Amino acid sequence: MVHYDDLSWDLPYRSRRDPVLAKNIVATSQPLATQAGLEVLRRGGNAIDAAIAAAVTLTVVEPSSNGIGSDAFALVWDGNELTGLNASGRSPRRWHREHFQKYSTMPMTGWDSITVPGAVSAWVALSERFGDLPFHDLFRSAIEYARNGFHVARRTAYHWARATTHLRQFEGFCEHFLLNGRAPGVGELFTRPELAETLSLIAETKGEAFYRGALCDQIIRQSESEGGLMQRADLEEHTASWCNSLGQTFGNVTAHEIPPNGQGLAALLALGILERLPTRDFEPLSSAWTHRQLEAMKIAIRTSFKYFADPDYMTVSPSELLEDSVLDQLAAEVTDRQAAVVPSVPNVGSDTVYLTTADAEGKMVSFIQSNFHGFGSGVVIRGTGIAMQNRGAGFTLESNHVNEVGPAKRPFHTIIPGFVTRDGVPELAFGVMGGHMQHQGHVQMISRIFDHDENPQAASDAPRWYVSPNFEIFLEQGFPNSTVESLRKLGHKVKLSQDIDLFGGAQLILRLDDGYAGASDHRKEGLAAGF
Repeated sequence: MVHYDDLSWDLPYRSRRDPVLAKNIVATSQPLATQAGLEVLRRGGNAIDAAIAAAVTLTVVEPSSNGIGSDAFALVWDGNELTGLNASGRSPRRWHREHFQKYSTMPMTGWDSITVPGAVSAWVALSERFGDLPFHDLFRSAIEYARNGFHVARRTAYHWARATTHLRQFEGFCEHFLLNGRAPGVGELFTRPELAETLSLIAETKGEAFYRGALCDQIIRQSESEGGLMQRADLEEHTASWCNSLGQTFGNVTAHEIPPNGQGLAALLALGILERLPTRDFEPLSSAWTHRQLEAMKIAIRTSFKYFADPDYMTVSPSELLEDSVLDQLAAEVTDRQAAVVPSVPNVGSDTVYLTTADAEGKMVSFIQSNFHGFGSGVVIRGTGIAMQNRGAGFTLESNHVNEVGPAKRPFHTIIPGFVTRDGVPELAFGVMGGHMQHQGHVQMISRIFDHDENPQAASDAPRWYVSPNFEIFLEQGFPNSTVESLRKLGHKVKLSQDIDLFGGAQLILRLDDGYAGASDHRKEGLAAGF
């Protein structure tokens, strides 16, 4: 574990926040959800209960990024071991390649973008295996906000209004999410009574209503009436999958990610490459430090776009990609010039919620949940408030690609929870929201905290780099001019950006001697809090 004296408690970057120090911490992307998690902890729940309560509440108060129709992933330290959960859904079994020949790219909206939602199955599985409180008790805050209203926060209002421009064509979206044809404004009270009833039904039936009961019936009726290919069996046969995490040594710690179909392996590849380079010898934000991280990330991105998919379809296993000989070969590709080979680019999501929790008994959770793009597909199930995700857009139409669209198949996912251990003991539960930024953010957080002893809030506040899918480089405000010019001389296509959405949003909880240090990204409206 990290000792207080091992870290620098300075905040050297532009920041509005201090790290939170406590024995119990919840950090989410929305303050109301953070409080929901803390309330559960105070009622005797553990970190897993708190994570579920926060995740359920986020479906109500931050609908522009997630919902009941989302997918989810988790890494859980139960006090003894680290366990992974893949709660991403599969495509409908009638999604044969021929059906999509009418498209030039995978659709982003409508029923042909909708895969089976897995978030509800994640809540149920986590509660049954690790929870202390009754499942229905974790829904109190969410149902209260849905029934009696919540005040729309600033960043949520911005994303809500932005999504409205391209989702107006969907009647269900307009009925459930708009007020007289417009998105709610900052501070406006918004109620979701239909969703309150849906959440109550899910809570009472432990998710059965969603996958096999009344809600399932409503989803399938609407699919059939609107030309969708989803059938009852697609929902009935869905299960969340427990899995072991993938690990990669970095210095004296081990970084952990969920195996594909998520992109977490890309973070491990980049860290494995950097472990073979003298990157930690350079100052953060210097040209040498940034160049090596950018090049390692490019190689990891290229590999992920080529090989990552539903594990049943991958031609190269994750363990093969992490072999020493492979990492040695990949590290040897990094030179003093930028790499120019640009991969074929799939759709990558951009709107996600991430949360992390930790309790005084030593349990820690890293949890992520997302619709993929904003509110998802635009399809809202009538009378329920369920917005269906558009995760199917993560497939490709490229023939014979491992991630080619097909029946009963999990698409490539961008959402990834992160975790770090040292000598088999938990050190850090963390994540960085933001689609294609996520694995890049993981690398930057781990490097700053464990190479340079930055506290988690400083690591979150620090200026970030971003490698776009087509290998353009974006640097956040705060990089020295000397670094910008040096990178350009090395051949990087560098752009400076003040678009905070591009650089994601982090939540982190670092384990200390007898408690935790929590952090929440100033780029989002989130909150880390504890007691």
